[in-house]
Amino acid sequence: MFRAQPQMNKLVECVPNFSEGRDLALVDEIVAAVKTAKVFNVHSDPDHNRTVVTMVGGPQEVKQAAFDLTLRAMQLLNIREHEGEHPYIGVVDVIPFVPVSCPLPEVLCLVRELGEELWQKLALPVYYYGESALKPERKELPFVRRGGYHLLCQEINIPERQPDVGHDLHFSAGVVAVGVRDFLIAFNVNLKTTDLDIAKSIAKNIREKSGGLKGVRALGISLLSRGITQVSINLCDHRMTSLKKVFAEVKNWAQEYQVEILESELVGMIPQEAVFEGMADYLKLASFIDKQILVVV
Repeated sequence: MFRAQPQMNKLVECVPNFSEGRDLALVDEIVAAVKTAKVFNVHSDPDHNRTVVTMVGGPQEVKQAAFDLTLRAMQLLNIREHEGEHPYIGVVDVIPFVPVSCPLPEVLCLVRELGEELWQKLALPVYYYGESALKPERKELPFVRRGGYHLLCQEINIPERQPDVGHDLHFSAGVVAVGVRDFLIAFNVNLKTTDLDIAKSIAKNIREKSGGLKGVRALGISLLSRGITQVSINLCDHRMTSLKKVFAEVKNWAQEYQVEILESELVGMIPQEAVFEGMADYLKLASFIDKQILVVV
């Protein structure tokens, strides 16, 4: 459990996602590049072929850590060789910043600084999303990432798809989305079935875009290494829709399709206010540790 103390008046969480989740030696080498911020969680998934790193620190320290991680990932990975179930547009796909106890305007400036540095020093084109989006339609990450890397290769020079900073695609690293957002809870529910249509149908039924739960994004994914499927969920506003509510909805639809929920998992850290009594049992969490809880006091 990490406690953000009152004297930590400028604390920022950063959650870079990079496109490698199978070669754990490579993952370790990329994460080892982080020297200026505290890494609290590293979650790698072989089917998603993706790693999510959660780190916390002061604004400049976290910005430097995000730059250093991106540089190392660009040195070791090639997006043209990447394959994975999760949508992606670059070797470092997205770098979100969360103002834990730091003024939003300062974090917005931080993101602009990082975007310029990634282009000027690494020739990595940048899209701004979330609260830092320069275009209203780019506030939502799925819009920025729509069609993934392969479609972006075809559309990068269309005016509405051109990066906010830089141009074209980096030959081996693609592009990156950098933004400021509120806490997001990444939550996966594993189903005892190989029928991908069922996972996709449940995802469609629960996501806001299709008329489901407010603040919920969801995808149906095959976990080929385990012979099961998964409903991969991003809970963008846990105050509007709780973890308990979203799990209950998945459970209802699973029962409708006569499919068993094997387990669930939380990726990275979650704010204390999203935790509830008996959560691990209720959500059928495969693993959960106190270090995944971020407490702001």
